[in-house]
Amino acid sequence: MNILHDPRLKDIRWQDLTRLSPKDVFVENAVSAPWITASWILAWYELYWFAVPCSFMFFLTALRQVHNGFHYTLGISRGLTWCVLFLNSMLMLASMHAVKYNHLRHHKHCLNDEDIEGRCARMPAWKAILYGPVFIVQLHVTALRSGNSTVIRNVITELLAVAVFITIVCTFHIRFLQYHLIAMLIGECMTSFFAVWTVHHDCDEEVFARTQRSRWKNFFTYQMFYHLEHHLFPQVPTSKLPELSRRIDKTLPDVEMKEVF
Repeated sequence: MNILHDPRLKDIRWQDLTRLSPKDVFVENAVSAPWITASWILAWYELYWFAVPCSFMFFLTALRQVHNGFHYTLGISRGLTWCVLFLNSMLMLASMHAVKYNHLRHHKHCLNDEDIEGRCARMPAWKAILYGPVFIVQLHVTALRSGNSTVIRNVITELLAVAVFITIVCTFHIRFLQYHLIAMLIGECMTSFFAVWTVHHDCDEEVFARTQRSRWKNFFTYQMFYHLEHHLFPQVPTSKLPELSRRIDKTLPDVEMKEVF
């Protein structure tokens, strides 16, 4: 039986996990700041090999940040959430409102024909990697074609901001930011593999998302791989997913789960 139709889901307490303390709110909204700061400082001194892992961690934590923003689980107002998505759009070189539009559709149409975000989950790993540049373009095209006027306006605004940012960096030859542009372009091209394929590959209507139970793996991936839990209760912030996973395991000990890695 599809876990979404398991009547025991109603017995799982999750509402209390949606509440964030002031410390939680600060962490959720500042989680990417140390990594981008470190990457820019290292790139400023042309220590690019040391900057690369920091850039990777910035991209990962920024994904966590905007992902929480998509579901309004950052503990801040909708207006400030918009600002978080806008800022990360410039820094990550893609419209996060376009990604948000497709991500919410992904939750509604998970792994079926209308799920643009989830298409690469059906591909072998090598193809999902090569599909990356097409994937990010498709997300933007779909949002602009199918989104309402607010979605379209947000996407265009963010793309214009990205264009201005790139123009300034390239015109004034700001070397450490030129490195950042290259790192983020690579990151965007790998999103289909790391953000979608890893958590949905070899899944179906019965087991539609993967999860991760290794404590140290979840520590180094900033708890981004509790993906089954996220699909079941998207209102729960990422920081609370470990506790949610314990409650799910206790209530549904016999449910089949696939691990990310």
